[in-house]
Amino acid sequence: MLKHSLVVFPIAAFVLALAFPSFAENHGTIHQPILTPQNSNTTQGLIAVSPVNSRVVWASGRGGTFALTTDGGATWKAAVVPGAETLQFRDVQGVSEKVAYLQSIGDNPTDFRIYKTTDGGATWTMQFQNQNSGAFYDCFAFWTPKRGISHSDSVNGVFPDLRTTDGMTWQDNSGNMPPALPGEFSFAASGTCVTTQGAQNAWIATGGATVARILATRDQGDTWNAYDTPLLSSPSAGGFTVAFRDPWHGIVGGGDLDPSDPNNARTAISNDGGQTWALTNPPPVTGAIFGLSYLHGAGDGSRAVVVTANAGGAAWTPDEGNTWFPLPGVTGFWAVAFASPKAGWLVGVNGTILKVSF
Repeated sequence: MLKHSLVVFPIAAFVLALAFPSFAENHGTIHQPILTPQNSNTTQGLIAVSPVNSRVVWASGRGGTFALTTDGGATWKAAVVPGAETLQFRDVQGVSEKVAYLQSIGDNPTDFRIYKTTDGGATWTMQFQNQNSGAFYDCFAFWTPKRGISHSDSVNGVFPDLRTTDGMTWQDNSGNMPPALPGEFSFAASGTCVTTQGAQNAWIATGGATVARILATRDQGDTWNAYDTPLLSSPSAGGFTVAFRDPWHGIVGGGDLDPSDPNNARTAISNDGGQTWALTNPPPVTGAIFGLSYLHGAGDGSRAVVVTANAGGAAWTPDEGNTWFPLPGVTGFWAVAFASPKAGWLVGVNGTILKVSF
């Protein structure tokens, strides 16, 4: 299946600081961000990143690897979770410099697991191990340090999603999910196929079926609605990544993993909580948008977004997709996330990390 055959390419990373002239009276001078390479102390591919704040950041990836910095990336510690050496950690959720969650994929049903540390990664407890032969857990997200959801591809028309309310145990939430379309799934590209906002809201991006959808909840997963998006959807295409800056305004990104269709990388925005979506101007990337992030984080009104499309490049927009600026030479990154405009991180192949500062 093309869905998870995400290709690895080399990276050209560098420090860049350029200024663009004013493009609209409401925006003033637009400055290209400063991109600073950091040493992750691993050569394993990094797939997900989760800043707790401007100092504490967790990342995760292949070979059972996680990485942690507590000084804004000046130094990173990388290690392997015992017993997970053959797994890929496709998502990570940092809570503090001591507490974090990891979610894994692998070749066998029982390789889909959730781990938690409470001692900065010195030890890990496996909280969930999948037994459903058809499940494929792509991503998870949290409202609070102890309340979160984990999303899986559909199995026989049902999403076997999970939910925790105590940060220790995970319960089946499939009975609350909307029915799945034939062939509907999500992408484990950057850990951002699901996002949370505020105390109750969450959105999930899907693909694989005849239409790419957003699944949305307003009550921490008790009830869900499904809404169509204009993104391309097929057995190799759909929505990969979604983020909301407040309860109503969000952006979804996607594309096609089929190398013969590189020109469908698109973003769409919603101003009604995900019920309706409109395509933005096309971002200057190709392939599929693996990850995206609002600069300022959810809830403060920022319309600036950074997207990364792995081998297809990376770009940013100050106005939610009306105007785009490429990040020249930045390729091979799977995920991006921000603690503040001056503290964001791109992570990708071969353990590469770039700090992003606007």
